[in-house]
Formats: sequence, C-alpha cells, structure tokens
Amino acid sequence: MSSYRVSMDIGGTFTDVVAYDEQSGTYAVGKASTTPADLTEGVLAGCEQVVGSPGDVTFTVHGTTQGLNAFLQRRGERVLLLATRGAGDVYHIARGNRTRLYDVHFRKPEPLVRRADIVEIDGRLDSAGTELEPLDEAGVRAAARRVREEGFGAVAVGFLFSYVNPEHELRAQAILRDALDGVTVSLSHQVAREWREYERTSSAVVDAYTAPIVRRYLERLETELRSRGLAVPLHVMQSSGGIVTAESARELTLQTLLSGPVGGTMGAVALARMLARPNLVCVDMGGTSFDVSLVIDGAPDVSSEAELEGFPLLMPVVDIHTIGAGGGSLAYPEAGGLRVGPESAGADPGPACYGRGGDRPTVTDANVVLGRVDEGNFAGGSMTLDAAAAHDAVGRLGDELGLGTAELAEGICDVANAKMAQAIRTLTVEKGIEPRDFALVAIGGAGPMHAVFLARELGIGEVLVPRFPGAFSAWGMLETEVRKDTSRPYFSPLAEVDLDDLVRLLDELEHEGFAGLADEGIARETGRVEHALDLRYVGQEYSLTIGLTGAGEPRAADFERALSDRFHAAHATRFGHANPGAPVEVVAVRTAALGDLGRADPAALQDGGGAEYPADVRQVTFGRSPQDTAIVRREDLSRGAVVEGPAVISEQTATTVVPPGASASVDPIGTLVVRVGEEP
Repeated sequence: MSSYRVSMDIGGTFTDVVAYDEQSGTYAVGKASTTPADLTEGVLAGCEQVVGSPGDVTFTVHGTTQGLNAFLQRRGERVLLLATRGAGDVYHIARGNRTRLYDVHFRKPEPLVRRADIVEIDGRLDSAGTELEPLDEAGVRAAARRVREEGFGAVAVGFLFSYVNPEHELRAQAILRDALDGVTVSLSHQVAREWREYERTSSAVVDAYTAPIVRRYLERLETELRSRGLAVPLHVMQSSGGIVTAESARELTLQTLLSGPVGGTMGAVALARMLARPNLVCVDMGGTSFDVSLVIDGAPDVSSEAELEGFPLLMPVVDIHTIGAGGGSLAYPEAGGLRVGPESAGADPGPACYGRGGDRPTVTDANVVLGRVDEGNFAGGSMTLDAAAAHDAVGRLGDELGLGTAELAEGICDVANAKMAQAIRTLTVEKGIEPRDFALVAIGGAGPMHAVFLARELGIGEVLVPRFPGAFSAWGMLETEVRKDTSRPYFSPLAEVDLDDLVRLLDELEHEGFAGLADEGIARETGRVEHALDLRYVGQEYSLTIGLTGAGEPRAADFERALSDRFHAAHATRFGHANPGAPVEVVAVRTAALGDLGRADPAALQDGGGAEYPADVRQVTFGRSPQDTAIVRREDLSRGAVVEGPAVISEQTATTVVPPGASASVDPIGTLVVRVGEEP
C-alpha cells in the first residue's frame, strides 16, 4: 500500500499538487486549472491526478491565496472596529509619510473600515499596562447589538497599550462572543503583540476583513478531503515560511495571507542546503505574477513586518517582492509605445493560445510566436496550444504599432524582462546587496523561460532550474517545518538591560513556544526555539532583528559587545553604513518555535551515461533572427548531460530556454545548472 506526502499550491492560473511516494521515493506532479469560483475544485482535481485516494496520504500541506485574493479584490467582510475612547481616528490618520514623493497622483489607500464603522469604547490603560479606567462593558454590548442589526461580518478590537496588558481586549472578546454567534472577533494583541498603535490596528483590521472567508474555505476543503478519506491533519503554509495545522490557521488567518508564494522560497532554502549554494535569488514567474525572494547564508530573508497595498502588517513574513508580470500578462499600446502588465488574462480566458476565447496578446503568446514553447507538449501534454491564435493576437498588436509579428513578440519579452529585472534590483541593489554574488533559482511555469535573460541583465553567472519548477512552490512546502512565532515589546538601552529580567522573559517565551508546538503535535524533544532581539540606534525609527545564540546568551560576559557588533555589521549590510560609536537600544524580543515533521528530499539521479540524449531541431527566434535550436525533453537528460544553447528543454511543468552562448548541465539530484555565458 502506498503512502504519500502531499502539498497543494493555488496559483493565479494553475493549481499545483506534488505527491511524494514514501515507499518508492518518487514524485508525481499534478497540475489543474485554478477555479476562481470555487478554489476547492481545482485543488481536488489536482489531487486526483497524483493520489489514488486521500486515505493514502500521511501528511498534507496547503498554500492558500483565498485571504490574499479577498483583500486584493476588496471582497472581504464588513468590519466594525472597536477603539479606545479618544483614539478612534488612529486607523484613518495612519502615518504622514509619503511613500512616492514625486507622484502627483499619489493617494493614501482607502481604509478597509469607514469612519462611521469605528466605535470608541471607554476604558483606559497607561503605557505600563496599568488600568486607569475600567472597560465600559455596556459600550461593548451596544457595539455587539449594532453588529447584529447592521449585518457586520467581523469585529476588530484595537485598544491602546493592549500589547502590554491585554485584559480589556480579552474581556471585550468574551462579551462579543457571548452576544454574537459565528462573527469573527480579531484582537490586536493576538494578531500582533507589538508597539505602534496604527500598525497593530491595521493588522487586526486586515485579519478581521479576511478571516471569515479563509475560515470558510479551509473548513470546506477539510470537509471535502475528509469525506474522501483523508485521516491526517491538513496543514497550511504561513507567510513566515513555516506551517501550522488548519485548525491553528483558522485562529490567526493573517499569517496565511502570503502562504502561496512563500513555498517557493522555502524550496529554495532546501535547494541551498542540498547544493551547498547559500546565497540565492529565487524568481517565481507564474501565469499572473512574478515573485522575488532571497536566501541569504542558507536562510530565508524574513522581516518582522510587511506592507500590502499601503496597509502595514505586523507579522513575521518572508520578504517577497511581487509585480504583475506573468505568462498571462497582457501586452497593449500606450502613448505610442508598448506596455506589458500588470493586467493579466488570468486562468479564464487565459492567453490567446489557450483557445478559451482570449484574443489579446500575452507574454505566453509571445513565447509561442518565438518558438520557445512546445505547443504540443504544454503542461505535460495536458493542453495543446493554439499557435495560430497566438500569432493572430500578437500580429494584430504588431500592425497597430508598425512592427512585424516576431519583432513585437521579442519586444514583449524584452519589456517583461526589464520589469522583472527591476523587481530583482528592488530586493538586492536597493538594499546594498550585489546580485552577482548570488545564483538565480528559476521556478514557476514561466520562470525558466526567462531566467537566463534576467541573469544576463543583472550580471548573474548561474541559473538553477530545480526539478518540477512549475510546481516548485508546492514542493517547497514539503521541505519546511512547523513554526509558531511570539513577540513582546521590550524597551531599554542595550547597555542598561536588566539581564535577569531579559533571561526571565526569554524563558517565558521559550515555554510558550514549546506549548505552541505541542498544540501542533510536536514533542519538546523534537522541537527547538530560536530567540532574537529587535535593535536600533537610539532615535532611529526602524529596527533590525538580531538573532541570539540561545536563551542563556545574555549571561555571557561579552553579551553587550557581541550583540552590538552583530547589529553594526547587519546595519552596514542592510543600509550600507553603520555607526559603531552610537548607543543602541532594544525594542522587542522575538521567539520562533520550530518543529520538524520530516522532509521529502529528492533522490539522486542514476548515472545514465550523460552524454547522449535524443533531440529534435526547429527554428526558434533569438536576437530577432530564427536559429536552429535543439528541442530536448528533460526526462531524457541523465546525470551529467550537457546541453549547449540555443536549446529549449521542455517538461511537464515548465520550459527552460537556453539561449545562444549559454549551456545547461544536469547535477546529481537532477537540477539544471545553466552557465549564463555571454550573448553572442
């Protein structure tokens, strides 16, 4: 009887499912069209392709975009916000910073909660958490009546200084749950137990706005899988790069907001470990978007906060930069020139070549015109592309712009590549990181098609295309761990920290972390806890998170100097400068509890001689000129095989383009290692 470890990742165009057979050590990949009307249909269709019965599954994890889609499309629940009397305008005032200084059209994002839907509640704590005025429980009950009468779907509670003392928020929650049946209540201290009132309130509002939709989706998916025989817990990917059970995810849905794209980053972390390449730029180009993330010294680049369409979110999140540049990105004329994206053809109707009624040219159509896509073997042969429709769509736009069909097709790819290269610079060059020091990992259905062109523009010398690149985000979810994050505000000059008090807090957070792991089924013996401090120069607005070697490190004789040195070095790396003589202060304490549930690392490929493999030849356009190009199936390449460009390597989930001047070889675990070389 087979047993499988299964991961499921929903993209804008396709839903990917990866199954690892624990008996044979082999993988199977399923790819089904994403079903926006009901995402569970696409997930179940993908599962049916790779697993005979959910009853054979021993572990499963899911990356969901349900909350993110609800947020981006502004179709979340109507939220009532409870705030401390006198602080009701915190959410609308927000911050006074202008993120785009020279954009005359800049406007602050429209708040998710109207001013009329903010209720101020009497009751006050001071900055130390001491109660100055008791909570007005009658006011909370009146707010509950309004929720019932006006049909609010969720309530967010953001009281002043609740991150220090949560008693008022917890009492408000008890009253609301007693008065309301089935209405989501999001408490700011549970969503983000951190200082900064606006950011904490914003995080609670986004959680309340998306939580009911995510919970309904996860409940439905669990019900459907269990009705088909699934007997193990469903796990959900978090924005932090770890996983939790669906039950835990329903309690704090904000952490699932970016769970889909994060899977690719965690896969890149596993790849860095297996290939001994600690520094990687991971680019994930799907049908709708292009995501960039970094692996630095073998670890994901994780931030303690994020911003989504102008709204701050206080939560651990893998730093991912996303732009609207995917295979389905539409090309169109603007001011006499060519523009590509961010609008996408999506999954339905999709690019013109899908034959589903789309008639506007996309990046995928351009690649079909250039001959870089095997239209008869797209998505492993599950789809046959309509090349004539692609030529017609690109040709019509070419006529409008006075360009030939092939010339415009390469222009579409060039524009898309320029946008994607700039997205990579945002996470590297703009942060003082030299991309030449990294290898580029290309994933997503379209990533390997454009990767070498991106690498050449950025001066990167090596591109890595892992096995199953189009389903790599799903594969990455099988390589991660359970993760539970906790934090506490802790304000003190580093030189004046009460070390006994700090050790006591670290021990408390460690105990809390192991308790959280126990809730996920992880024994203390198999879990571990990592601590860090948020540090900044005195008077600075933003901080950096600096890891500790353990809860006992503050007892070390050189603790202050060692921590200061690590902070100065990190500041120089991140901002390009440091001030070792300036005083440093502690802002917060962070703890991550991690538990290993096993991995499904790929087995080494058997040596098949390497040198010989079958190949066809067809005309593919490079540099505005058709060239004889080798057409190779990846499954025909054994360990040690070398493919000289120009070549197109096709497989079930993606297509890798090896342009003239580049060459690709197959490493022991099946990774395509592309030496970028110089463009002829």
